[in-house]
Amino acid sequence: MKIVVLDGYTLNPGDLSWEDLKALGELTVYERTAPKEVLKRAAGAEVLFTNKVVLDAATIEKLPDLKYIGVLATGYNIVDIEAASRRGIVVTNIPAYSTKSVAQMAFAHILNIVQRTGHYAEEVRNGKWNGQADFCFWDTPLHELDGKKMGIIGFGHTGSATARIAVSFGLEVYAYTSKSAMELPSDVHKCPSLDELFRKCDIVSLHCPLAENTRELVDARKLGLMKPTAILINTGRGGLVNEQDLADALNGGKIAAAGLDVLSSEPPRADNPLLKARNCYITPHQAWATSEARVRLMNLAVNNLKAFMEGRPVNVVSK
Repeated sequence: MKIVVLDGYTLNPGDLSWEDLKALGELTVYERTAPKEVLKRAAGAEVLFTNKVVLDAATIEKLPDLKYIGVLATGYNIVDIEAASRRGIVVTNIPAYSTKSVAQMAFAHILNIVQRTGHYAEEVRNGKWNGQADFCFWDTPLHELDGKKMGIIGFGHTGSATARIAVSFGLEVYAYTSKSAMELPSDVHKCPSLDELFRKCDIVSLHCPLAENTRELVDARKLGLMKPTAILINTGRGGLVNEQDLADALNGGKIAAAGLDVLSSEPPRADNPLLKARNCYITPHQAWATSEARVRLMNLAVNNLKAFMEGRPVNVVSK
């Protein structure tokens, strides 16, 4: 069986092993694959793995040997599922492999904003503490999380994991979700509307998928509902936020800060307004990329393919 990994570098930049996957067939791993290279590299493959390389209908139709597509991520919008299904190609994804890592990143951003740890570490490195008259110094407001309100939009794996951390910090947690109040933990309150959540919460964290009804969910109107001291966190998808509206809200002091691990275009364009926005802290889509999460992803990818080969596919997203 010919197995091709089209863009394996982000999963395994060299610290993991492909040996378990290699044991299942004739394996070729490419670090990255440009759109014009896909057909040549995928020719003759029965199995393709992709993280961000797009497999659209036209591409799929030109790969007659293809039987299985393994998406090396949870989101699978890079594959034309209908085209794959018409061909009888099984498409799988990797669910819930980075839940704890993403929840951890949400709070890395929150703590950086309320404690300004990055700022003060740099100030100390630059010698600013050395010349102080007192044993300590700070030149920005510092805030405690206990007793504040956190709103979580989307209460799947990462939303619920983030809520558990929030409760441990003493935050009052409100969730906007399709789940009923009875399905939520006793220390999480169901918020009946997005407007109420944006209006009442000190921190709003996005954990919902990107779909047509959630695209640019956070826009000028929603941001206008937030407190001027409020914080927006996005470790979900960049397209959930209207980036110009967020930049305007930050620069105009309508909200206090934002912590983002995702943008609408990645890598970002040089003119993305958030890159220079006031109190906007951006990490390069790395919440998922802890060593532990990537090991889990690799193991699940191998297990998905094994299950397919044994005639009992799991984590199937095709129809």
